[in-house]
Amino acid sequence: MEVKAKLNRIRMSPKKVRLVIDVIRGLEVEKAKEQLQFITKAATGPILKLLNSAIANAENNFKLDKNNLFIKKITANEGPVLKRYRPRAFGRAAEIRKRSSLIELVLAEKKESKQKTTTDKKKAEREKIKIIKAEEIKKEASAAKKKETPIEERKKKSIIDLGRIKDKFIHRTGDK
Repeated sequence: MEVKAKLNRIRMSPKKVRLVIDVIRGLEVEKAKEQLQFITKAATGPILKLLNSAIANAENNFKLDKNNLFIKKITANEGPVLKRYRPRAFGRAAEIRKRSSLIELVLAEKKESKQKTTTDKKKAEREKIKIIKAEEIKKEASAAKKKETPIEERKKKSIIDLGRIKDKFIHRTGDK
């Protein structure tokens, strides 16, 4: 089972973020937390927060044990760049690029757990409901076939109905 978490548009250069994530890649969750506490880089705060979010997702959404998790994949890609300008000599302008990062974190289990996740249970329930509905439709179709009358009986009923309508018409108008 894999658990994913993302951190979008963090106002920090991906180059600086990669220095921190390279240290924790492949580590167990608890060891990664310890490493992040002792690294003196600005990127450790948001990455620690992202790691805690992924652990909470694993525990609450997928009922996984945090002692059984490790960092399978962590990447820092370039996000949108804010462009600003600085005045330079002779009336020129130099561009300042304020970079941002997109961080993706994937946690995986060291040993696969035998627990069924909530999504698997929901899928099984949906399949059961589909089977039950299909059976009900078949029963209704077979019952409808049994209720159908032959063509001759239908004709008799229509003739009788026409006779009643004719009698009512004659009664109202007085014509024969």
